[in-house]
Amino acid sequence: MQLKTALLSTAVVAALAGLCLHTASTDTPAARAAALPAAGQAASATSAAPAMAATTAAAHAGHRLSGLFAGTGARPGSELAAASESPAQAEASPAANRARALLHGAAAQELHRVAADAFVARDVMIDRDGTEHVRMERTYQGLPVVGGDFVVHSRNGKLESISQGDNMRTFGRPDIQPKIDAAQARAAAASAFDGAVAAVDNAGLVVFAQGTAPTLAYQMELRGDRRNDPAPGHLTYYVDAGTGVLLHTEDRVQTAAASGTGKSVIYGNVGIVTDSVAGGGFRLFDPSRGGGATYDANNASANNFSTGYPNATLFTDADNVWGNNAMSDRASAAADAHYGVAVTWDYFKNVHARNGIFNDGKGARSVVHVGTNYVNAFWYDNGSTVRYMAYGDGDGNTYNPLVAIDVAGHEMTHGITGATAKLGYYNVKDTGGINEGISDIFGTLVEFYANNASDRGDYLIGEKVFKSNPSSTQALRAMFKQDADGNSKVCYPSAGFTAAQTARGGIYDPHYTSGVLNRVFYLASEGAVVPSGFNYTKAQLVCNNDTTIAGVGRDKIGAIMYRALTRYFVSSTTYPQARTWTLQAAADLYGASSPEHATLARAWSAANVN
Repeated sequence: MQLKTALLSTAVVAALAGLCLHTASTDTPAARAAALPAAGQAASATSAAPAMAATTAAAHAGHRLSGLFAGTGARPGSELAAASESPAQAEASPAANRARALLHGAAAQELHRVAADAFVARDVMIDRDGTEHVRMERTYQGLPVVGGDFVVHSRNGKLESISQGDNMRTFGRPDIQPKIDAAQARAAAASAFDGAVAAVDNAGLVVFAQGTAPTLAYQMELRGDRRNDPAPGHLTYYVDAGTGVLLHTEDRVQTAAASGTGKSVIYGNVGIVTDSVAGGGFRLFDPSRGGGATYDANNASANNFSTGYPNATLFTDADNVWGNNAMSDRASAAADAHYGVAVTWDYFKNVHARNGIFNDGKGARSVVHVGTNYVNAFWYDNGSTVRYMAYGDGDGNTYNPLVAIDVAGHEMTHGITGATAKLGYYNVKDTGGINEGISDIFGTLVEFYANNASDRGDYLIGEKVFKSNPSSTQALRAMFKQDADGNSKVCYPSAGFTAAQTARGGIYDPHYTSGVLNRVFYLASEGAVVPSGFNYTKAQLVCNNDTTIAGVGRDKIGAIMYRALTRYFVSSTTYPQARTWTLQAAADLYGASSPEHATLARAWSAANVN
């Protein structure tokens, strides 16, 4: 965690005592360990705070609070003061113990807690006013409960609220003795995959509770080649351990659809940070952003993904000039990707005080030239050690390489979502659309933040992916009217999006249902205003004829969305819950009676989410 504030109140410093402080002189494993009190030991506001405050002030004198919500007029005290860097650090913090201590009485009833339930902290965020947000995973008799996650919000030792999905509204729990063996579950997973199966690994027993009563299940990790689909194939199957029935399928591949000069394909000549090599030359490695690096997949198939393209080669160069602005030089597309990742890193760090995807200061791995004529990009996370962004080259005719700034921002945000709310993707009611919408929102905000003359900020996703787009109105998605593609949804149906139809390519595929959240973001940011170059009417931008909405600005709505994602959303968040929790985030930042809160509420209603 990196604190960027000159002064913290005594109460807040006490709250931070369990989280490691980063300073130039003490950022070492030993120092981090020393900063963590023993389990259950809270810092004393009278004894620990003065020394901690002095250290913090000395280390960060002259810096205002991280630039967080800069220019948005957020309420003082709502800014992030500290955050854990890993699940292990979160679990070891006193904040986690305090949160667990609050889960009794009425809170236990709200959570439907039973005696064999246990709770493990995965993330801790502490606001400047001392409010603690502890994200927790649930286990039952030692087994992970899929869909049992929630966030505990407290201040000064008092429970404020709990954010949780609709999954665990029962005290019922399953017998944890399986009635079928792992081989039967493995066969059920293999038979469900449409393609050639390479491997099916048993990840163990879990209690599955997404859209069904808590059920003992096998978690099977399948890798293979999809039929008639070049996207990588890694799917998680949950198989009922009593009957062998397939309960749920989760797709693990989330698609998008030294100072050097990058002669990029899309953005012309851009400044990028590289690293010199002993003995001469340079490599496409960014030491200023956690060691983020860009590799050449050498057109290896998109399906060679499960180990992160181990045969990919790190780009190197003799003169630190990368590419020739054309695909004839393989470094040209790499320069675009390297630049896009750097801009995304800077946006999240400078605007939201997030130090990398996992808030651990580690850079992102990017792999370009994936597949042949592969028109896509994706974020991949195997849940442990293999995490990266991959970019196809396009088809050479209609599409450029998929390395535009908003695409990079979109994919990197999938990683941040996985590190925080873990929003589900396919086959989980509304959640996949919210996941995609969050990536579209921050991809857009990154594009505005970049302020690149070759790609001015707009509310179109991937317009630079098209080789010919003279009017700049063609895009992968238009956030203000996504249903213009003939498939997407922008008005939320009264019964929500049916989970069974949210599978890959289904009518409620997340790439289609993201239109609801994208519309909310656009209306709250800009109002019911038709963008230049489009011939829609104001009435076509709303679902309820409320054409007088006036936006409060994308920076404010971005701040609200980031707060909701990192402090309130859980893995099974529905659109009605997203409305509730983004409005709570707006109240946190600007007040429940603020124009920001009122405008966002109107925007949600204008997308039929009430």
